[in-house]
Amino acid sequence: MKVSDYVLERLRDWEVEYVFAYPGDGINGLLAAWGRAEDRPRFIQARHEEMAAFEAVGYAKFSGRTGVCAATSGPGAIHLLNGLYDAKLDHVPVVAIVGQTDRSAMGGSYQQEVDLLTLYKDVASEFCEMVTVPAQLPNVLDRAMRVAATRRTVTAVIIPADVQELDYEPPRHAFKQVPSSLGVGHYAPVPAEEDLARAAEVLNAGERVAMLIGQGARHARPEVEQVAELLGAGVAKALLGKDALPDTLSYVTGSIGLLGTRPSYEMMRDCDTLLVVGSSFPYTQFLPEFDQARAVQIDLDPSLVGLRYPFEVNLVGDAGEALRRLIPLLERKTDGTWRKTVEENAARWWEVMQRRAEVSADPINPEYVVHALDALLPENVIVAADSGSAANWYARHLRFRGTMRGSLSGTLATMGPGVPYVIGAKFAHPDRPAIAIVGDGAMQMNGLAELITVAKYYREWSDPRLVVAVLNNHDLNQVTWEMRAMQGAPQFEPSQSLPDVRYAAVAQLLGLHGVRVETPEEVEPAWYQALAADRPFVIDFRTDPAVPPIPPHATWDQIRAAATAVLQGDSDRASVARQGLKAKIQEFLPGHGRN
Repeated sequence: MKVSDYVLERLRDWEVEYVFAYPGDGINGLLAAWGRAEDRPRFIQARHEEMAAFEAVGYAKFSGRTGVCAATSGPGAIHLLNGLYDAKLDHVPVVAIVGQTDRSAMGGSYQQEVDLLTLYKDVASEFCEMVTVPAQLPNVLDRAMRVAATRRTVTAVIIPADVQELDYEPPRHAFKQVPSSLGVGHYAPVPAEEDLARAAEVLNAGERVAMLIGQGARHARPEVEQVAELLGAGVAKALLGKDALPDTLSYVTGSIGLLGTRPSYEMMRDCDTLLVVGSSFPYTQFLPEFDQARAVQIDLDPSLVGLRYPFEVNLVGDAGEALRRLIPLLERKTDGTWRKTVEENAARWWEVMQRRAEVSADPINPEYVVHALDALLPENVIVAADSGSAANWYARHLRFRGTMRGSLSGTLATMGPGVPYVIGAKFAHPDRPAIAIVGDGAMQMNGLAELITVAKYYREWSDPRLVVAVLNNHDLNQVTWEMRAMQGAPQFEPSQSLPDVRYAAVAQLLGLHGVRVETPEEVEPAWYQALAADRPFVIDFRTDPAVPPIPPHATWDQIRAAATAVLQGDSDRASVARQGLKAKIQEFLPGHGRN
């Protein structure tokens, strides 16, 4: 047995089903071993190493298991980095296995020689090791798998090409030999009783309680609902926790932050008590004023408690276990005034979203595209959004319910993971439909090539539905509007304008289905057609770049700056852009009473 054979055997022992990868001579030994192992675990061939990493992230996010990706030495290992940082910043377990030049060539400025230990030192800071002799295995691989899973992070194993070809020798019962074993025990840490009592005192004293939950609360949905009922609280969701609680609950105010909703903003503005569960939401300015609210935080990771806000009590532990122990200590609120206010604000918000979706645009309002999807979402759908203005509409217009799942690049906010995320999701759940909502910039950057990956594998999925919705507005829209609102600058065409691409036609060339949609009347029929298709489907929605993704907390000065910048730009677009800004201002008025 070669070292490469043993690596694949050990991955099988860890019950790894898929390795998302791209070949290269730095992992030729592993590729040969894959052939001998009859492709177990499955080698899933992406079009690019960055996409392989994103697919591993999507698989991990939607399966709850550790994602594994592999790449060759030098450029292949470098290409993995962006996807690996996406995993690290969103606390997703991913193991990267990368090749390296032969040991005899190291230090010789050899072809594709890169100091990978230094390169990966940050992204795989919890564990990164190079295998130089066979006896380092299985320990190195076991630790990579175990650390990734338990610390929800990225780890890396670097294997020089010549080491892959060596005969495998297990560690001996001797000095300076390190044996290893499989598996990760299940555990759920709980806070100390005295900390729970202090937290209950803070929460019981509050009259206007707001909750903020993140992805760490996803497995604690019943407990979150029970606490919200006891405290009469409203619940806002960090973007990575969008699927942690149904949006159909009357007291759920939706997303918070730059892409958030107005009721979430108002709830944080007016509360006197804050409970944060399973979220390291980064934007302090969207939380209550520092002297306004007493606050309690619950998080599994002790390194992440106490961040963002001056919390009075920090509970370190599993969200579900912590809440179950906290619930008996909580007193039910009897005054329902605060809850009623939260519910009225949330209901009004969905009316605003309906009106926003109905605003006329040229040719199609992107908000209408996503708003129309909301009612059509299959109950077990998996949704991924790309970074950019598409993420705004995903955050604000889709109401998750039941077992629906969704995610995006929450912390790195990188462009391009939308399509590879849903590819990873389809390998995690081949029996569930998946939808990617992406802008044309992200589609041109990464999505187009990965349609080839979709075409290569979709016949293996028991439910072949994978829908890619492209918001095609010929503009890098989020940055265009940020420039208008923050800098008061009109659109800079050389950086922002994108060429028109017939995305549906590309899908058809690959044997997939697709349609181009150019009028509002075609939007709903296109969604119905895609969700009933017998294969992956690309919808090319021609949307209006003049519909502003300005956040609900925008100031009058920012809206005025955006309006001025629009009027300084292309005069042919000014009247349409005014319509979008008018809708934004109408949304702004109820909370500010301005005439």
